[in-house]
Amino acid sequence: MPERIPPHSAGKSAEPGHRANAVSASASATDGYPAARPSVVRRYDFDAPTDRTGTDSLKFDRHVERGKRPDLLSLWVADMDFPCPDEAVEALVKRARHGIFGYSEPGSAYYQAVCDWMERHHRWRPDPAWFVHTPGVVSALALIVQAFTHPGDAVLVQQPVYYPFGSSIRNNGRHLVNCPLVYDAEAARYHIDFDAFERAVTQHNVKLFLLCNPHNPGGRAWSADELRRLGTICLRHGVIVASDEIHMDFAYSPCVHVPYASLGDEFAQQAIVCTSGGKTFNLAGLQTSNTIVPNPRLRRTLRAQVARSGYSQPNSLGIVATQACYRHGDEWLAQLKRYLAGNLQLVRDHFANHAPAARVMIPDSTYLVWIDLRAWGRYGADLERLVEEDAGLWLDCGDMFGEDGDGFVRINMATQRAYLQQALQQLTDALAAHPPTDRQA
Repeated sequence: MPERIPPHSAGKSAEPGHRANAVSASASATDGYPAARPSVVRRYDFDAPTDRTGTDSLKFDRHVERGKRPDLLSLWVADMDFPCPDEAVEALVKRARHGIFGYSEPGSAYYQAVCDWMERHHRWRPDPAWFVHTPGVVSALALIVQAFTHPGDAVLVQQPVYYPFGSSIRNNGRHLVNCPLVYDAEAARYHIDFDAFERAVTQHNVKLFLLCNPHNPGGRAWSADELRRLGTICLRHGVIVASDEIHMDFAYSPCVHVPYASLGDEFAQQAIVCTSGGKTFNLAGLQTSNTIVPNPRLRRTLRAQVARSGYSQPNSLGIVATQACYRHGDEWLAQLKRYLAGNLQLVRDHFANHAPAARVMIPDSTYLVWIDLRAWGRYGADLERLVEEDAGLWLDCGDMFGEDGDGFVRINMATQRAYLQQALQQLTDALAAHPPTDRQA
């Protein structure tokens, strides 16, 4: 196995951070005025090494506590190895210097920033009155399950899917109904069987559908037509749709993200849309999300459940950072997506050249890459051993996302390119030592 590069020491020498040719501090991120394009564009160097060790990072500081070897290269949990936009850092520093972090609630400038962003990027403008604050999308999903179903009720998912969907259902004593996505192995792409979806709804008397839009781990940005077909079935049978849209801002052209509630009022009135700047701007640790509920009856029900949970005001620093990012983060995100597109091309080329039997699912959106390794005939714990012991990596293996994901791995490509290159080399070296069996699940 090649000598490992310590986390994020790869690449050119640089001071901590990532700004190059930066302008001076931006306008205040809390002054309540809409964002304007800067006259001088800051240039961000996403290749600059940023050492996350010693920051209580789940990805880099908690190997041993989670039963992993400390030397594994870490590309599992879905946060990025890039600092957030400079304007957010500046706003946080200003707020920190105030020195008081008491109970806080978002004001009008916060809602304007979020709604302006949704309108600029997704042609959808939610009403600030629709917002329900939750500490994260995963928390929101659990609260939605509690609010709109009873123990034993059926909740529908489409596996393989982000694993907290299943835990939110099972941990609350509800019945998980799986209508698997249809996998086209040749195209390495997921589709929906709409007839099977409606049969699952009717046969199990489904009350709630947890939609992953864009899809994690497969990366599909569902089209307006696909969403309408799903939504029409749910409307016909009185099923509430909770749409996890946390990866909404990563759609790569020509793909676009379609917010479920933007399909029209009849769909919006039976929908709960879960959003956050946590993925877009790497703010997950600040635990701030916006759950958007257009229907006043559903909104009252969810707010009552949030109150029963004991949660009230959001994280004060999360408010500051989220507002700053939504007001000033357009150029940062544009540069980030160009960098991620380069990383995705690296992943495609590397597997094509070194492990062509692997099928790389090219995401329409997200920085997560879903890779079909079933040609090697390794599943479950056996695949995990290959990834960890032979390749020296910490990845999410596919069985975590449901039995339909077994034999796949998920790689987080939102990291410095040199680190990603080394991880890919270690994985394909390990695969080369175990020739494909061509046995598919």
